[in-house]
Amino acid sequence: MQTSENNRAGELKDLGWSPEDVRKYEELWEYRQRWGAINLEREDRLFLRKAEAALPKLSSGKGSEKKRLQDKSHYRWLSLYLEAMQASPVETGLKAGERGAWPVLLEQELRALDHYEPVLGLPDTLKAKELLPIREQLIQQAAAGATVLQFDFVEPLEALKRKETTSWKPLRGEANTDKAYPVLAADAVEAFRKEAASRLGAAIRERFPSLKDSDKPAFNG
Repeated sequence: MQTSENNRAGELKDLGWSPEDVRKYEELWEYRQRWGAINLEREDRLFLRKAEAALPKLSSGKGSEKKRLQDKSHYRWLSLYLEAMQASPVETGLKAGERGAWPVLLEQELRALDHYEPVLGLPDTLKAKELLPIREQLIQQAAAGATVLQFDFVEPLEALKRKETTSWKPLRGEANTDKAYPVLAADAVEAFRKEAASRLGAAIRERFPSLKDSDKPAFNG
């Protein structure tokens, strides 16, 4: 079994492996780096061996370039939704200074990830599910006294599935059909941005296992 200090998921993709298998390799590789192979199920260890046996041998002591945080699955999932919202008619049709609460929230979550730089392997992504109720609470807070429009939170994922295979789930959960899209008045944007940065940043710092020993200062947006 060949190993390296860097994830080689991109090479498996070039070899024709399915997006689902490439993503599985990526998550298992990162889990092994953090927690060790002994904590993996036998079938997962066998999957890693199969993947690494398929990879070409490294020609030197150096592995491929380390995968950027922005290329990790969880980061790309959040970015997919942010980009879909920013390009949607509901957002582009707003008055000057107005912002949808959801794009503001996702911007702050992504900036918090940029700030703390978690591994975003399987342990972190499992804990990231605990951010869902925090997002919903923030959105409910933003909706109080605000104009509430509609956004289809399922469509960005469905559009992606029409182009490639993905195991990603809807942003608001599979059973949630709520389309509420609160719009922040110009004078309410900054206060909501700070609240989202504070709550999401603290949750990421406290919950993600790879940040257990982090000495990064608190994220303030």
